Amino acid sequence: MRERGRAGAFRESVTGADVELAYAGFDRFLKGEERAFDDVDDVDAAVVGVPYDGAVSNRPGARYGPAAIREASGWWAYISDYKGGLTNMQTGKNVDFGNLEVADCGDVPVFPMDHETTAESITAHVAALAAQTFPVLLGGDHYCTFPSVRGFAEGRGYDSVGFVQIDAHTDTVSESPVFGTEFHGSSTAQIADTPYVDYENVSQVGIRGYESPDFFEFADETGLNLYTMREVEDRGIGDVVSDAVEAAADGTDAVYVSFDIDAVDPSVAPGTGTPIPGGLSAQQALETMEVLGAHDAVSGADLMEVSPRYDSTEGTQRLAAYLLVTLLERAFAE
Repeated sequence: MRERGRAGAFRESVTGADVELAYAGFDRFLKGEERAFDDVDDVDAAVVGVPYDGAVSNRPGARYGPAAIREASGWWAYISDYKGGLTNMQTGKNVDFGNLEVADCGDVPVFPMDHETTAESITAHVAALAAQTFPVLLGGDHYCTFPSVRGFAEGRGYDSVGFVQIDAHTDTVSESPVFGTEFHGSSTAQIADTPYVDYENVSQVGIRGYESPDFFEFADETGLNLYTMREVEDRGIGDVVSDAVEAAADGTDAVYVSFDIDAVDPSVAPGTGTPIPGGLSAQQALETMEVLGAHDAVSGADLMEVSPRYDSTEGTQRLAAYLLVTLLERAFAE
């Protein structure tokens, strides 16, 4: 008791003792308060990690993404705490992170050899958060987005959800002869197969690389809102994302955003399992989150496919954290 009292007295008497350095303390997203899943109804957003990559088709390692993103987010927690009110030099806006309250609920239970039970776990935990606040999922491979969207809809009691996917790939493969029906290339197909999401309210931004020979016909037939990287370059990222979120929001109860880090060019974000050249710049990725965070319909989000062991510079997880900070800042702190 004597030592605890002495420590408390020191913290109270020494200026700056309450500032937690970026690299100090326990790793929590934005150094938010640790909370139980049923105790987040008084915060703006609640973060949960899914350290699972059992559904990848290329390089594994996204299981380490949640921890890496949390650690990287410490920098923004530090400067916001240390400096108080800030001016965002990207947007020119004043930001008060004191208005943003984020809780970190830790990781959901995952079952590395059982994707179905893992999916049930994700759905249950995201539903618990969504019933109370804005859920933020740290992945994990992109398969995890399917049960997360399902949990988001069920937790909120929504009939219809719009889905904005920032990605290099469409993930619309309904079945693969190698990977079956449950892998990270099938997540959007499974999302569109739920009662909550129709392809007419699915918007995909940054698509590039290769899809099936008849993919454009598929997009036309289903009503999928497709915005390739060529269109991004021709029109500008701001206009494209504005159109994408409006299409997803049209006639739906809310919009869920999924950002696959491989949407960003691998020269900028190499730490991912399926890198494709020709992607978004860091500036375009940040502007994407600015637009999405400012839209009233956006009510849940995830950041997927960060595989930190492929990036010795740690730049990929740093950008991933910055993207989520940007989204939450626009939504709650301006």
